[in-house]
Parts: sequence; structure tokens; C-alpha cells
Amino acid sequence: MNKNSKIWVAGANGMVGKNLINILKKNKRRVIGSSRSQCDLFKKNRINLFLKKNRPSIAVLCAAKVGGIYANSKYPVNFLLENLKIQINFIEACQKNKVEKIIFLGSSCIYPRNSKQPIKEEYLLSNYLEKTNEWYGIAKIAGLKLIEAYRKQYNCNHISLMPTNVYGKYDNFDDYNSHVIPGLINKISKAKINNQDVVELWGTGKPLREFIYAEDLARAIIFTIDKYNEDKPINIGTGQEISIKSLALKIKKIVGYDGKIIFNRKYPDGTPRKRLNINKLKKIGWKPRISLDKGLKETINWYNSLK
Repeated sequence: MNKNSKIWVAGANGMVGKNLINILKKNKRRVIGSSRSQCDLFKKNRINLFLKKNRPSIAVLCAAKVGGIYANSKYPVNFLLENLKIQINFIEACQKNKVEKIIFLGSSCIYPRNSKQPIKEEYLLSNYLEKTNEWYGIAKIAGLKLIEAYRKQYNCNHISLMPTNVYGKYDNFDDYNSHVIPGLINKISKAKINNQDVVELWGTGKPLREFIYAEDLARAIIFTIDKYNEDKPINIGTGQEISIKSLALKIKKIVGYDGKIIFNRKYPDGTPRKRLNINKLKKIGWKPRISLDKGLKETINWYNSLK
């Protein structure tokens, strides 16, 4: 794409959106962000008005209803319905207003629970999803397929990216609705402040997960805007994995918590293993810059700055 093309980032107040806008501005790219108050993605007429006024050439959908195992299990209707509405309204309005390239952000949750590892893009829909996040996963699969359908019917240049678990500055550290890393940082940091002897975590600690720092994801999005134009989705990750127990111990060390971490096996683990195959992305020249250790330190420093 033309480096002077105007890029619209929908979901500008979220972790991915904020990091993406920051990196775009550093790279002196033309960017316009929108929060829900500026462009409500649940209202198609608001999106059409925004597009007619701003005329972006590229649109990146960073807005979504997201959360961890607890939130997904408790609010299945919200995760399915809200994400479907956001995606359909956004993609349809962008196509109607002749946006040249839509970047749809999916998730590694779209892949089957027991996929071969590392997970290749072609494993999509080859088996059943993980029950603890199937509502979110189904919504994201629908968005991906809608992008594919528009390409097939209208010969447009829209693409779908499948990021692994994202963390970093501007993350959501809520007690109940956060993802793994912000949830662990929040829980262990509070335990240190309150002089708790023990921190109890869900599951066994055995599941393996892959994580990407939000700034790295932002760079990957920009890279694919410029370099990737294929009709099939492409994975974005680091190719590295870690157990939840080892992750918790890393965070414990960085936070400086001296207590004990225990796991409550009565609660679900989620998918046992989820590592993406990123060979496709590597072949076109992209690789992550930030290690997990560095990313965790920066995220914890940012979390502490909020106090």
C-alpha cells in the first residue's frame, strides 16, 4: 500500500489500538483513531458517517468484546452477539464506502482445541473449539469468513490476521475480566501489597501458551498492511511458549512477591497447548523484537505507574 494512505484504527482506546496508533505516528504514517464515543460500531449509520467524513484508504478493526476464561464462561451471549455485530457493521460499511483494504484481527482462539502443534493456518475448522472460549472463537471465525467472502465476490484486498495472546501497556487488569498476563500481574501485585501468604490461581498451571507484546503486534499489523495481500489468514506470534506455572513464577519474581503460588484444580485450564506456526509471516520478512522477559518487565512497570 501507499505509505501516505490514511489508516483508520477502530478501537483506539483499547490495548492493541493504542499501541498501533503510537507506532503508526512514530513511523509518520497518516492515521486516525476512533473510540466508541467517536464512532459507535454497534450503529451502522455512525460508521457510514465517519467513513464519509474521513475517507480512509485502510481500516483496521481493533475493537472487540474480549476477556479471559471467567468472562467467556459467564457472558456467552455478549461475546458472540457483540463481536458479530461489531464485525458485520464494520466490514459492511467499509466495503460500501470503498475502503481499499480492511485488516480484520481474529484470534488464536479460532483454532481447534486439540490442534497439532505448532498450529498452521490450514488447521482452521478441522475439529472442535475449546469450550471455555468457543463463543468468542465462533464470532471471530465468522468475521474471518466474511472477509474471505468479500474477497471472493468483490475481488477486494481485505486480509485477516490471527494473533496469539497479546499483552502489554494499556491492557485490562480487571479482577474478573482480564486475560492471563494482566490477570496474573494484578493478582500477584495485590498479594504483595496486602502481605498475602498465598496466591491461588485457576487450573493446574500446566497449559502452554504463546504471548506477543502489543508493540510487536502493532509492528506486525503495519507490516501486513504494506506486504501481505493474500486471501488466506496469517498467524502472528513469536513461536515461543511457556507454561502458566512458569509464567506465574516469572511474574512473581519481577513483582518481588515472596509468598506461595498454588493452583486450584477445580477450575478449568482451557486449551492444553496453543502455539502458532508463524513460518508464513517469517517468509515474508517479519519477526518479533520484544522477548517475554522484557515485555513482562515493561508491562509491570506500566501497571505500577497507574497507582
